[in-house]
Amino acid sequence: MPDQARPTAAAAERAAPGTGGGCVPLRAPSVPAAVPVSPAIRPLTISPAEVFAENLTTHTAREKHFAGRHQLGGWLRVLLFGGGAAGAWWLFSRGLVLPGLGFVAAVWLAFMVLVRWHGRMSYQREHHRLLARLNQDEQDRLAGRLTTFDPGLRYLDAQHPYAADLDVFGAHSLFQLLNRASTRLGHDWLAGWLLKPALTEEVHARQQAVAELAPDVAWAQEWQARARHFPRQQADPREFSVWLARPDFFAGKGWLKPLLLVLPLLVLASLGAWGLGYGFYWLVGVQVLVSVLNGRLVAARHDYAEQATAMRDALRATQAQLALFEDDGRQWQAARLRQLRETLRAASHGAAATRRLGQLATVAGLFRGREHPLGALLLNNLLLWDLHAMWQLERWKRDLGPELTTVLEVQAELEALISLAGWHYANPAYATPELSAQPLEVAAEGLGHPLIFSARRITNDFQTSGYGQTAVITGSNMAGKSTFLRTVGLNMVLALAGGVVCARRLQLSPAQVFTAMRTQDNLAESTSSFYAELKRLKLLLDLSDRRGAAAGKGLHSAETDALPVFYLLDEILKGTNSLDRHRGARALLRQLHQRPAAGLISTHDLELAALEAEWPGQVRNFSFNSTFSDGQIHFDYHLTPGACRAFNASQLMQLMGIEVGD
Repeated sequence: MPDQARPTAAAAERAAPGTGGGCVPLRAPSVPAAVPVSPAIRPLTISPAEVFAENLTTHTAREKHFAGRHQLGGWLRVLLFGGGAAGAWWLFSRGLVLPGLGFVAAVWLAFMVLVRWHGRMSYQREHHRLLARLNQDEQDRLAGRLTTFDPGLRYLDAQHPYAADLDVFGAHSLFQLLNRASTRLGHDWLAGWLLKPALTEEVHARQQAVAELAPDVAWAQEWQARARHFPRQQADPREFSVWLARPDFFAGKGWLKPLLLVLPLLVLASLGAWGLGYGFYWLVGVQVLVSVLNGRLVAARHDYAEQATAMRDALRATQAQLALFEDDGRQWQAARLRQLRETLRAASHGAAATRRLGQLATVAGLFRGREHPLGALLLNNLLLWDLHAMWQLERWKRDLGPELTTVLEVQAELEALISLAGWHYANPAYATPELSAQPLEVAAEGLGHPLIFSARRITNDFQTSGYGQTAVITGSNMAGKSTFLRTVGLNMVLALAGGVVCARRLQLSPAQVFTAMRTQDNLAESTSSFYAELKRLKLLLDLSDRRGAAAGKGLHSAETDALPVFYLLDEILKGTNSLDRHRGARALLRQLHQRPAAGLISTHDLELAALEAEWPGQVRNFSFNSTFSDGQIHFDYHLTPGACRAFNASQLMQLMGIEVGD
């Protein structure tokens, strides 16, 4: 491993804001200098599970340590306040005014120092709690315990080419397994990568960035923990960028700015005069003016306050994470990481983007005074606080506001890359896919399902290449046909998102995956399951037809998104009789073979297996088989060339106690 990727105590100290112990360095796998590090499989002296377990123990202990210091700080604050009050009373009661004032000043300074130290202890306690939680999450992922993670159901679309059928989102899904993003926009970015295949150049760029990020588990977990200090990040930060782009509230209100300066001064002056025994009516008059102004602008004040308050935590999280990316002194090697850093600098006009974000977060924080009704009443009636905060926000947005979207998108992409890097680190035996220039090539060795967590996961080899190719997979019930289709599809999705895959080796060309597996009836639309499947197959024909038309015009896929289609069809036309099913399946395959498409279909219809002889070079038969002995059905889940000749429906019925006649 390169030295820059190996977490050190110094680097960990720099990683956490504040002092008070810093971050404890996390254990990372060491690699002998003579052994080259492959982006596909990295040699480990200890397993990721052992790393996560050790980190969990370390951070739990550090959390307890800082919790003790935090408790001590609380008692010291109480003692200092009580002792200071007693000492001041003793001095002033004896007429020692100057010593008393000096004592109060010294106690106040000591109290401020203690408050800052106490705050750092609070941060470190929470930081190590978050780091411990992150390592527990990694252990849960390795064990397949995914129920506590965000299922990403908001990204599901019944019309999407494959998301619902392949468990990309939902319970026990790929999104739960991959997602290590802490921000709303980071979730969206990763989901977008899983929903849309990337082209070769983009996949290579992501792979290089992931390979560089993956070994440094300490840095990646520091990145995640920093954002989790700010849990109120429900708002989409892009909406704040749109809001900032609206016309200035103060535009055309030249009379308002002088009032913001004059009225607070008049309020303070009238208060002083009233305190001296005269000027009461002046105070009442000025307060009436302030109340009228606040009342006329209440809608704008509320709008600004609502937007800024909703975004404050998201902005602070962005600032904390990007400070780690910008300022930790490391030199990124991957072209995409260098490009993201340069994008940040360009968006902030050569300055640190985090400094500008800090300014925006501070201005957004000015509206926090509204959280306390009495404080809001006093601040707005005395100082026109909300209007001053609105003015400051508009001054800021003219400086960096238009570039905020760019900064937020850099953060979101880094979140997605770190998610894929965490997946890479946790699975060192998984392969980095190789991109092929051959059309619709999929060549896999040791291909397994990434959502099957058994230590005895069965893997298979499979290969296809070229347009107009269909693998027909027959087999017994529960033998593994559907699982294999999902295995191929999920690994293709992973590969074309830029991640490592559950395989010993995978070579493929960019393609649009399309599935028809879980078609269901819809009572609200009076749609039967068979008709729902027909609608799904019509989507496949329309999609492949558009791709073929684009290719026929000589358009480049990067310009038209016209990738060829790789289809995965499970139990094709299962809702009709065998004669119609066979005729319909033949007709569908005939059309697909005339387009830039290829794929796999599973079926119980042995007549479809006869297409291998009828359409040589276009259809190949594979099967999953089972055996029945000693009253039990045995599956080996291995893909075998040739059609299946032994089915188990009658044996399964007998095992369930259903008598089957001759």
